[in-house]
Amino acid sequence: MSHTLRYEVNCSILFTELPLLERPAAARGAGFDAIELWWPFATAVPTDAEADALVRAVTDAGVALVGLNFFAGDMPGGDRGLMSWPGRELEVRENIAATLELGARLGCRTYNALYGNRIEGVAPQEQDELATANLTLAASSAAASGGSTVLVEPVSGAPRYPLLTAADALRVIDRVGADNLALLADLYHLAVNGDDVDAVIAEHVDRIAHVQVADSPGRGEPGSGHLELDRQLGDLQAAGYAGWVGLEYKPTGSTEDSFAFLDHERRASHATQARTPSEQSRSTGA
Repeated sequence: MSHTLRYEVNCSILFTELPLLERPAAARGAGFDAIELWWPFATAVPTDAEADALVRAVTDAGVALVGLNFFAGDMPGGDRGLMSWPGRELEVRENIAATLELGARLGCRTYNALYGNRIEGVAPQEQDELATANLTLAASSAAASGGSTVLVEPVSGAPRYPLLTAADALRVIDRVGADNLALLADLYHLAVNGDDVDAVIAEHVDRIAHVQVADSPGRGEPGSGHLELDRQLGDLQAAGYAGWVGLEYKPTGSTEDSFAFLDHERRASHATQARTPSEQSRSTGA
């Protein structure tokens, strides 16, 4: 990959051979200086000890946290978010506060709000109205927390998840109407759902605030399948995208070997945004 986009590692799906708290250091050891995470705790609000341990792991590794998911429920069990889930409003409110507090400690400015599956016996309109209210709260809270951005993501492989294409997610964003809501364009999810990825890039690059990649079939590393990820990432950059590219794939071999597609010098961004808060403080004398 010859373009100059900034790459970072999703430590929830990569380095799974290691305990979670060891993965930020492993990412740094592989040459990356930024990571992202799905919600890393089993509950909507972590204990102080859990939050402190994660902050230490990320800070000690010398990587920046550039993306964090809000609590999405039991992901291994099939849950894909709480934003549209009636009866879990308190968890959503408490988790928004906990997520933004944790992110603020680590300098994170981008948060992914998975929409939630359709629930049998609940009218889709009722779920959508609830999602609008919850996303409005998430967006306003994020705006007050350092002007952060909340992402809405189309997802594949979840039969009851209603946002499959970029257009689906953009309709939700438009319905909420918050300036700091943006599209998370996971090129893998879009492609396997049958979306026109080239058209999404050409028509909506200004609404994309984060990108993730995996190849198809198999959701492996770029180059393991047939998707034209290198060209599409180049098109994104040419169209003006200057954000992060999250590596969110299931490695076909070891995690370390799966990075072979990306030259070592391209793994570290060497950008101010990709330094930890402590590194930034040292450089500014704060």
